[in-house]
This record gives sequence, C-alpha cells and structure tokens, in this order.
Amino acid sequence: MTTTTRPALPSLATVTRARVRAELLSFFRERDAVVFVLLFPVILLVVFGAVFGGQEEVAPGVPFMQYFVAGMIAAGLLSASFQNLAIQIPIERDTGYLKRLSGTPMPKSAYFIGKVVLVGFVAVIQTVLLLAIGVLLYGVTPPADGERWLTFGWVALLGITSCTLVGVAFSSVPQNGKSAPAIVSPIAILLQFISGVFFVFSELPTWMQTLAAIFPLKWMTQGMRSVFLPDAAQAAEPAGGWEHGRIALVLAVWCVVGLVLCLLTFRWRTRSDG
Repeated sequence: MTTTTRPALPSLATVTRARVRAELLSFFRERDAVVFVLLFPVILLVVFGAVFGGQEEVAPGVPFMQYFVAGMIAAGLLSASFQNLAIQIPIERDTGYLKRLSGTPMPKSAYFIGKVVLVGFVAVIQTVLLLAIGVLLYGVTPPADGERWLTFGWVALLGITSCTLVGVAFSSVPQNGKSAPAIVSPIAILLQFISGVFFVFSELPTWMQTLAAIFPLKWMTQGMRSVFLPDAAQAAEPAGGWEHGRIALVLAVWCVVGLVLCLLTFRWRTRSDG
C-alpha cells in the first residue's frame, strides 16, 4: 500500500510576498483608485494653491501654503489608509473575494500584511508628491533639522497605523461594496474640514474644535504643523503649544481602539453568507 505525501505549503514569507505583489498590482491597475486615493490630495493641493497661493500669512512668518501643505500631508495619510481600506475591503467582501481567500490555506495574517504594505507604499508616494509640489511650486520650506524630521516620522507612523486599523474596522459598516464610497468619503471630507486641513484650526468654531479633537486627523495635522511651521506659530494653537505628548497619546489610544474593533468586527463574508 502506497501513501501519498502532500506537498509542503509555502512559507508565510512566500505567501506574504505574493499577497503584497497582488495588492500593489491590483491597486495600480484600478485607475479610479489611483486617481481618487493617490492623486486626489495632490489635485486638491494644486487647486487650492492656484486659488490661495498668494494669500497673506495665516500667522507671522507662516504663508498659507506652508500651513496648507502640512495639513494636506496629514489628509493624504488618512486617504491612503482609512479611506482606501474602508472602501476597498467592502468591495472585496461583496464580490466574494474575501470568502474565497478565507477558504484557502493562506495564513490570514498575509492578507492584512499585504494591505499594510500597500497603505505604506501609497502614503510614501503621496507624501513625496505633496512635499515636492509644495517646495517647487509654492515655495514651501521643508523641515530644516533632524528633530523635526523625527517628529514627522513618529506622527506619520502613529497616524497611519491608527487610521489603517480604524479603516479595517470600519470596513464592516457598509452594507455592500457599492455603498462604501458613499459612506466613507463624506466622513473623510468632513474630518478634513473640521481638523485644520483647509482652514486655520484655531479660527474654527469651538464646537468644531472639540468634535475634531476626538478623531486622529486633528492630532495628525497638529503634529505636521509642528514640523513645517516655526516654533512661534504654536502660540496660535488652541492650547498655546504643539502638545507632542498629547498627540502621541491620542494616536496611540486610537491604535489600541482600532485593533480591538478590528478583532471584534472584521468579517470575511457578507452578512447574507453568515
């Protein structure tokens, strides 16, 4: 009697590389996703720059575009993570793609690693484009010392981690893939309006500032302002300072909240599939 030996399954590293490649190819093949997620913040920067590029300073030594680029970089991180995943995952679930993946021997962690790498890749490209356009077209001054770049790094890392986790968790809210953009996009746009992206945050109504302070984007934009604006500009912040400690704390709390919500709510199947 002969016995057949099943071939060994590929390693986690091999499967993960395949998932990363699949995520990147899938993203860049979808022109709508590339334009909406990757280029939309860049388009907004160009449009607002054309309209308000010659505007007077929003604070002593702070041109409007210096302020605006800082906010748009934070908004770009939100777009690459929360908005991207909260729309794409419901579409994949609705088409049955997630159900089929969950039925394969693929380690489920490989799927999420692929999404994380995609988010990071898009965020880096987007940030480079925003910063390059700001510097070349609008005279934006990039951070001049290592300490500010370090702040840029940890704010971006905590911000994109929290928004990625919340995006994965929020992907269970839309009833189907078609409704996802209609639900997620207005939320992302609203957060940008109340979080100091398009307007000077300290000039917004107090109730808007209070509402924005609940969510990560407000703290991401504040952190980016501390990177791109002179130290004297922190006097114009509602708290009179950059509050780096509070920024780190709030974003870290959102990372924990997002992770817990992911574990509790993420579904591989549609509600009709059970």
